[in-house]
Amino acid sequence: MSISGDKIQLVGMLFYGYHGASPAEQELGQRFVIDLDVHMDLSSPGASDRLEDTLSYTRIYKTVKQVIEGPSRRLLENVAQAIADQILTEFEVDAVRVSLKKPEVPIKGSFLKHAGVEIFRAQSGN
Repeated sequence: MSISGDKIQLVGMLFYGYHGASPAEQELGQRFVIDLDVHMDLSSPGASDRLEDTLSYTRIYKTVKQVIEGPSRRLLENVAQAIADQILTEFEVDAVRVSLKKPEVPIKGSFLKHAGVEIFRAQSGN
């Protein structure tokens, strides 16, 4: 299976979670912004115009929400990996790109728009 240039995008998903290295972040929580690219061949739904031939945006959204609103994790890298793992396990996709941003970075005196990570993971064999 090769990775298709086609992708489904969900951009600007906003959730509240309890992830971070400090105890305060894990206790008080904060907002997280996620952008997701799900790579798969979209030629079949493009031709058929049938919902059954593509992925449900709602199901993808709920999968991301479950991870972000789930158990606390210390590192953004681990949260992003958990999202990628869930997407690759639950859906028949070639690959996924996860961009995870933390808008309220607790760095004393900082003026950052956000801190974040971006990962790309493919099904094994790709």
